[in-house]
Amino acid sequence: MSNNWDALVTFDQQHLWHPYTSLNHPTPVFPVKSASGVRLTLEDGRELIDGMSSWWAAIHGYNHPALNTAIENQLKSMSHVMFGGLTHKPAVDLAKKLINITHDDLQHVFFADSGSVAVEVAIKMAIQYWASQGQPQKQRLLTIKNGYHGDTFGAMAVCDPDNGMHHLFSNVLAQHLFAQSPNCSGQTTYDQTAIDDFEHLLKNNVDAIAAVIIEPLVQGAGGMRFYSAAYLKKVRELCTDYNVLLILDEIATGFGRTGTLFAYEQARIAPDILCVGKALTGGYLSLAATLCSSKVANGIGDGQHPTLMHGPTFMANPLACAVANASLDLLLNSPWQENVNRIEQQLITELSICRTFTSVKDVRVKGAIGVIELHQALDIHWMQPRFVELGVWVRPFSNLVYVMPPYIIEPADLSRVTSAIKQVVSEITETSP
Repeated sequence: MSNNWDALVTFDQQHLWHPYTSLNHPTPVFPVKSASGVRLTLEDGRELIDGMSSWWAAIHGYNHPALNTAIENQLKSMSHVMFGGLTHKPAVDLAKKLINITHDDLQHVFFADSGSVAVEVAIKMAIQYWASQGQPQKQRLLTIKNGYHGDTFGAMAVCDPDNGMHHLFSNVLAQHLFAQSPNCSGQTTYDQTAIDDFEHLLKNNVDAIAAVIIEPLVQGAGGMRFYSAAYLKKVRELCTDYNVLLILDEIATGFGRTGTLFAYEQARIAPDILCVGKALTGGYLSLAATLCSSKVANGIGDGQHPTLMHGPTFMANPLACAVANASLDLLLNSPWQENVNRIEQQLITELSICRTFTSVKDVRVKGAIGVIELHQALDIHWMQPRFVELGVWVRPFSNLVYVMPPYIIEPADLSRVTSAIKQVVSEITETSP
């Protein structure tokens, strides 16, 4: 690496915060020169196979010509215009697409800046729905432990309060209700103990609960935990029985990652409110959306508080909407489900040997998601550069090594990722006491 890039890295580590890092104890950073397909090219010329899809988002890989063209064409007319009092074709077209590919009940779309903001909007919708119905006391959320919904204050308040990343702020967060997290990975059975705890909290607090919020089938940054479609179906039934709204956070799981276009489809249910983001633009620009049913929209609009009180400056940004339209077209016209199934089977086959390592607690795969859970927390300062040495980009956290590669990844490239994981985990096993 040249002296110029040494200086860049030094400045970066002295002045720039990266996600979940300390400026006094910086983790290694690797300057990227370019990205194409499933490869990241570093400034020193090394190529890394991307196993992370830039945190779930770059499902088509990088530098895709169709997405580049969408951005370039939109630039010729306008890059941005305020959404207050104005509208534009990219936003309308994207809303139509989202309504068409989600459940028939979901007919209304709010465009947000990011996944965290989409969750904030969903929470506001739920609370304002009940206020408009003359029940302003219904302001609490019920969720399950080990969940993650974002880093803003409303979203942090429904993340796991004990094992999550936000316990430092617990005294200033809204106080919500947390049921036992389910321990069930099959499709047809659910954890009765977890359901009993969930129903107990729901029944005893129903007059104060505005909504249930949950990540369907896959809990992401709260532990990369999987649970059954049967459990999710039971949650929907209980929400209906007790007349509370159901918010599904599909920011990570949406757009095919679990093997169906949306994870809730595997439980054959519909949410009242749905949050999507991350892969919405194929990883090009930040954009998210909160969809809701006509029951929710009309309940707000016809009630005592008819105006939904949220409006981001860059709401429905035309560039982001244009590339999101192109990304959805690209996804829906591709063999995405075949690709995800292929990735799933390869991950199951190639990661299974990790179960024999004494340092490994669990190996689990769902769709294009592979997770190695270790018994102890990882040394990211050693592990991240080690993966780079092996020519792959994998970003571990806590005690988890996980991958969610772009759907276009070829079997040989995916094998390089899984081989690197097996190598690194075996090295951890050799040094474990």
